[in-house]
Amino acid sequence: MASPESLILQRLKKLQPLKRLTDEQLILLADRCERKRHRAGERVLQRGDQDGLEYFLLEGMVDLCSADGRNTRIEADTEKAVNAIARLQPRMYDVTAASACEFLVVNQGVLAQMLRSAPIRQVEMDSLQEESGAGEEHRLLMEFYAELRSNQLSLPSVPDVAWKVRRAADREDSTAEQIAQVITADPAMAAKLVRACNSPLYRGFNDIRNVRETVVRLGTRTTRQLVTVFSMREVFKTRQPELQKLMDHLWRHSREVAALCWVLADSVTRLDPEEALLAGLLHDIGTVPVLVRAENHAIEPEQLQKAIAELRGDVGAAVLENWEFPVSFVEAARHAEDWHFESSGAAPQLVDIVIVAQLHAMIGSDQGADLPAFEAVPAYHRLGELELNASRSLQILTQARARVDEVHRLLSIH
Repeated sequence: MASPESLILQRLKKLQPLKRLTDEQLILLADRCERKRHRAGERVLQRGDQDGLEYFLLEGMVDLCSADGRNTRIEADTEKAVNAIARLQPRMYDVTAASACEFLVVNQGVLAQMLRSAPIRQVEMDSLQEESGAGEEHRLLMEFYAELRSNQLSLPSVPDVAWKVRRAADREDSTAEQIAQVITADPAMAAKLVRACNSPLYRGFNDIRNVRETVVRLGTRTTRQLVTVFSMREVFKTRQPELQKLMDHLWRHSREVAALCWVLADSVTRLDPEEALLAGLLHDIGTVPVLVRAENHAIEPEQLQKAIAELRGDVGAAVLENWEFPVSFVEAARHAEDWHFESSGAAPQLVDIVIVAQLHAMIGSDQGADLPAFEAVPAYHRLGELELNASRSLQILTQARARVDEVHRLLSIH
């Protein structure tokens, strides 16, 4: 039987950012924390509070209500409960216990101090201790790892229209008219969505002429995904012309992977093609903060590429966690180029689709010679229901080239 101490550790290691701490730190943190219980209907937190505390939901369910009346329910041991509840301060939500619930309450100052003193993973140490003479590269790496450990990394924000549409779409009582009103407030986004709905990928018998009809035809879920997709272009921007060239190259690669993800998901899995499209578009999102930070470093291109390769997985995961994306997207960003990664569960996951799409996108590029054999990649075996192998997948994508091109056109809508 597991000891109470080991059970506490197992539980804390599932929470962000607590899982960055060592076992000893977690035990010390648990000793310094307060456990609070609330009965159903009790107010837990109030909008506007600024108490310097983090509330982690351990048991039960809570309801979050924003200033505009939007409600979100969070249940313990689910993806939404991985992070602290209503963690931004001043708090943006009223939090009420929907059932009897229990919280782990952590002082933010204590947590920040522990995160700053958490040891760097061995892979990070190996990178930082290499005697390569790349001083700026190491300084860049050290800055990122220090800020990742202390949970103080400056990350890009979710584009405003994507955030508003996501919130509107997540409301159980939202209507197509209400979602359309949010989208219409951004005329450029509204035009893109209508054009997308009339593209060969989504076209019906008649052309769509307004946003409300677009939302009805696409459905709430697809509408939300496509708004996020179209808004992402603004994230891939920087002020420095030379770095913007790298951003543009990154955007083109992300679009190619996204298009391949859409076709692979639609052809050989039961995964939502739009989710796969978005996962592919965001698989390298961790490169964006690295390029932005590189503006302040006199770093050679080769050194910058090494830093990107080292950082993009962890930083990408941090970005998507900060944006409150599901764990499946976070996993895809963290392991997009980890060819030997094996995801859990029997069915194919988004990370498997992204890995396979990445391999196809890199064939014939200057990175092609370093790729593993397709059959040696676990993601291929996870797509084994259709006996997918290198020749079969290439055949599928060749036959679907017109659809890949159509997805490219969708992503290029201005």
